[in-house]
Amino acid sequence: MHLTPIMEEYVLHWGEMGTRWGVNRSVAQIHALLYLSPKPLPADEIAETLSIARSNVSTSLRELHSWGLARVAHTLGDRRDHFETEKDMWALLLTIVEERKRREIDPTLTMLRKCILEAETDTETPEEIKDRIGDTLAFLDSLATWYDQVKRVPRPTLLALMKLGGKISGFVKSK
Repeated sequence: MHLTPIMEEYVLHWGEMGTRWGVNRSVAQIHALLYLSPKPLPADEIAETLSIARSNVSTSLRELHSWGLARVAHTLGDRRDHFETEKDMWALLLTIVEERKRREIDPTLTMLRKCILEAETDTETPEEIKDRIGDTLAFLDSLATWYDQVKRVPRPTLLALMKLGGKISGFVKSK
């Protein structure tokens, strides 16, 4: 696949952003390339296009697959696996948010609930600290509940809410 200067800039920047999001640069660049590509790409073409070792491409594709961000596609007459990603940015966002919730928020909620249960019989930890842990649990639990509700809202409604931006606060009564 030939990258124009604009495509190269996009892929390189996506790689830089990936490192800021806690994702390996190669993983993010491969995702960007798959996003831009009009057709599914075999791993060797990805490696050649991005000048990345084939082993790094394989590892990165496994990582993208584990996040639900890459899938195998087959091409008629070619026995190699080809890879593609979702082209709909909204669907990509929801996949990433869902996966981050599953990997980061859900285990944290489990740990916080365990701490709260153990705190009931713990006489060593100060009440102020127990309260902070409880506040953290309440906040993250509210955030997870809000996310679970919002993800069921139809896309056109979510887009309309996004366009409203800060104006939406006029519809909500403040305390």
